[in-house]
Amino acid sequence: MEKKRSSNTLAGSRRAFLKTSGAAAAAALVTSAATNSRARATLPALPSNPATLTAMPTRNLGKTGYKVGIFSLGGQAAIEHANNEAVAVPIVERALDLGVNYIDTSSIYGGPERWSERYIGQVMKSRRSEAFLASKTKERTREGSLQMIEQSLKLLNTDHLDLWQLHDIGTMTDVNEIFAKGGAMEALLEMRDQKVVRYLGITGHYRPDALMECIHRHPFDTILMAVNAADPHHFSFIQELLPLAVEKQMGIIGMKVPARGRILATWTPPPIEQQKHSWEGMVLAPTPGTLKMQEAMYYSLSLPISTVIIGCDSIAQLEENVQLAREFTPMSQQQLAALTERAEPVARQSLFFRFYDRA
Repeated sequence: MEKKRSSNTLAGSRRAFLKTSGAAAAAALVTSAATNSRARATLPALPSNPATLTAMPTRNLGKTGYKVGIFSLGGQAAIEHANNEAVAVPIVERALDLGVNYIDTSSIYGGPERWSERYIGQVMKSRRSEAFLASKTKERTREGSLQMIEQSLKLLNTDHLDLWQLHDIGTMTDVNEIFAKGGAMEALLEMRDQKVVRYLGITGHYRPDALMECIHRHPFDTILMAVNAADPHHFSFIQELLPLAVEKQMGIIGMKVPARGRILATWTPPPIEQQKHSWEGMVLAPTPGTLKMQEAMYYSLSLPISTVIIGCDSIAQLEENVQLAREFTPMSQQQLAALTERAEPVARQSLFFRFYDRA
């Protein structure tokens, strides 16, 4: 009798396993069919914005062969706010008019509705060939990342990305999950091989070691990293990570340049009570910053990077940034050191992204 019960149990387990395996296989086939439908023999030519060359200086985006304007548009600020189409879409349109030829966004900008990709996608319907288009996956698995890119392509109204990046790599846990069997790295390589994405990149702003480990594990084309005048005061990216990226001839994109305004003398801190609820675990910004926007941007652009991405809240802000890029002249080592010293009193609020708890 005992033997019969064991046999029935084994049979039931086998049926359950087959049922589960069948469902998993079916899901994999659906995902595979969707991504394979995007596969192509070749990618179109690199984007070309005719206004760029007269708008601002350009630099090589690493070994990609792309000449990128030194100011690029970030997909946050007004471009990630909900129901903000009347403000966001004209900013993207005007950026292209002004010669910006690189646009950065992500599958998590704007929350579950992915407002950033939606707004940018409205412009890409008719101007895709003018912008080097970069998006990201925060997912750490292959399947999760493939689902992310399917939706990104749909929202961005395109059949390919120029750059697909692993979003916000901050710890060795992130690295190990990404490179594990069934990890996100498999999705990136698959999409590149199928000509759905042109180049692969990594991004981060928390700690340099995890990003350095990624560079050692795979020859990524680009890195998007936080570099502002406060950087040397806490877990500096400039000291070791930046030289490694330069050695590997990566396209290097700078972010967090004005630290969401917190490094600028024009910053008006919201009431502390509001700040406590605006970012879980964030470092409070109790005082204005100490730098002008020109100083903040020129500091970053004086480093060996390709471009900086900055989100804009208005067309006026966008136009100011493009004008600053047009007039850029590199700073000396003495000038850079002086700005680093001036940023020290507001270093914690200017590097808020390195202080919040990721445990």
